[in-house]
Order: sequence, then C-alpha cells, then structure tokens
Amino acid sequence: MNLDPVTEQTGAIVHESVVLASGVALAAGTLLQEGVRVGPHVVFVAAQGDERPAQVQRCVSIGANATIYAGIVLAAKAVVRPGAVVTRSVPPGAIVEGNPAIIVGYVDTLAGSFSATADSGRPPVGIDTSPVRGVSLHHFPVIPDLRGSLTVGEFAKEIPFAPLRYFMVFDVPSREVRGEHAHRECHQFLICVRGSCAVVADDGRNRMEVTLDAPHKGLYLPPMTWGVQYKYSADALLLVFASHHYDNADYIRNYAEFLELAAQR
Repeated sequence: MNLDPVTEQTGAIVHESVVLASGVALAAGTLLQEGVRVGPHVVFVAAQGDERPAQVQRCVSIGANATIYAGIVLAAKAVVRPGAVVTRSVPPGAIVEGNPAIIVGYVDTLAGSFSATADSGRPPVGIDTSPVRGVSLHHFPVIPDLRGSLTVGEFAKEIPFAPLRYFMVFDVPSREVRGEHAHRECHQFLICVRGSCAVVADDGRNRMEVTLDAPHKGLYLPPMTWGVQYKYSADALLLVFASHHYDNADYIRNYAEFLELAAQR
C-alpha cells in the first residue's frame, strides 16, 4: 500500500492523515497507515531481538491508555478499546478489550434478529433469512419425550445440500477465534450441539452475528461467505457439515482477497 506522503516521528512511519492525541509513545519503526486514530497516552512497545515493530493498518481506532506490543498487526478497521493490552495480532474489523485483549465483537455487524420462541412457547420451527447473502438460520422441530428429547433435520430438503464431510470443534479456549476464512465452492452448515458460540457471517457488503446455543438451531453458510466463530463457552461442541471433501485450494484465508472476489461476484 502506498503510504506517501508520510511523516517520521521518533523513527515511526506515520501517514499524514493519522490523528495522534497527546502523550502517545511511538516505538521506532511503528507503521501507522492512513486514517488511523490513536487516543491519548497510548504506548507502542519497542521491538526486541528479532521482533518487528507493530503495524497498524488503515482506519484502525485505538482508545486512550492502550498498550500495543511489538510484532503484531492491527488489521484494517480494527478497534482497540481504552486500556486494552494488545499482545496478539487483531483481524480486520475486530473489536478488542481487556488485559490481555480479546475479541469482543466486530464493527458494522448486525445482530441476528431471530425470535427465540414461537407463540406456543416452544422453540420455533422454520427458516429465517438474513441480510447476509444466502445465509439462513434454521430452527428444527423438537420432539419431547420422557426418555429424552429429539431434534431432526433433512439434508437436501431443509438443509440445501448433501454433506460429504463433517468436523467438530471443541475444547476451544474462550479467547480464541476460529474460522476466519471463506470457501469458493463449499457449503457449510453449523450446529452447536452443546454449549454456545457466536458466528459472524460476512458477504463482503453486510455482516451479521448469530449466537448458536441449542442443538435445534443451525446456520447455513453458502460459498463466498466469510465466517468467524468465537465466544465459545467452555463446554461448546460445534458440529459442521460440509458439501465437499477437504481441499485447501477452496479456502480464501485473506480478507482483502475475499473482498475483491466478492465484489467481482
């Protein structure tokens, strides 16, 4: 990315559009791209040994009194809340807070406006569409019984593909983020069969977050949907059905590349 024109402050590379509040401590080599806003008394820790200085990409916002460690990248449009201590790289559009900082949300994200119960007081049954292209939340029937309850869904009927593969994600520490990729051709269907997790679905124009917290709720992600899973509960077990066998070439792991391909579609 072209950073010209730039100014140099204490050995840092700072684009002319960057807004720096008073008391900011910039370590040598720190890179601040266009549109970055840095609050008062933010500290960028100096690199040690083979570490690289921190890189702050375009339109990142950093709140007052935050600490940014060397060797990390704050990706485009990330938000660092006041007082956060950022020790790991932050993905595009993520909101982080705490010490150490963890992801607590994503910018420009719509909450899934899906009803939790039907008028009867039982879980709803049916399919809810969403503002994200092709993404839908599925509510499957629950059949209660003295011997235990049952829920069921049918592939290629209620779920719009027949699976060739499944995988399960579990024992995820609460601060960790999974996914962060899209598929070119593969369809996915996600059910959190135990515990809960949040899923962010992004089509390059609209972004939505849905909480999966029951075995009778499933989320359909069509191809060319950027998916992120986070906020895992300690007991979470996420079951994912996929329409294709594993193929590394089907993955898009760079968000900027995904946005470019999504715009072409």
